[in-house]
Amino acid sequence: MPTFDVVSEVDMQEVRNAVDQAGRELTTRFDFKDTGSSVELSGQELRLESATEDRLRAVLQVVEEKLVKRSVSLKALDRGKPEEGSRGAMRQTVTLNAGISSDNARKLNKFIKELGLKGVSSQTQGEQLRVSGKKRDDLQAVIAALKAGDFGIPLQFSNFRD
Repeated sequence: MPTFDVVSEVDMQEVRNAVDQAGRELTTRFDFKDTGSSVELSGQELRLESATEDRLRAVLQVVEEKLVKRSVSLKALDRGKPEEGSRGAMRQTVTLNAGISSDNARKLNKFIKELGLKGVSSQTQGEQLRVSGKKRDDLQAVIAALKAGDFGIPLQFSNFRD
């Protein structure tokens, strides 16, 4: 019986590279001179800092550009609210979401069942979803439908077996 897994992963090496590139750009760009702008990665969190709110938005834009160039989906970012730090500086925390939460897994299961494909079933296994079906064509239709839908998280399809 053919199966495949639906996962939501973030390549942390690419994120690290994008953050390093953004940090280098912040130190060399003229419009960020003397603004105290910085970007820092610790675990699954990005910490952005700058002197003003508009500079903070520009820092976030630079980071997002670098992530897109490195094929990291922006759907994986959970942007926190900008908050005021010491001496009027602004801070923002951006969290990277990896894995399919139980709420999203329920949405995906419901979506797959609503497709109405005969013999296709799905079940949650930890932070991934296993989809199985009688026909390979039905599974490919599920993949196409999931790619077309917007669930607010990046989806990848792995472990396709006949």
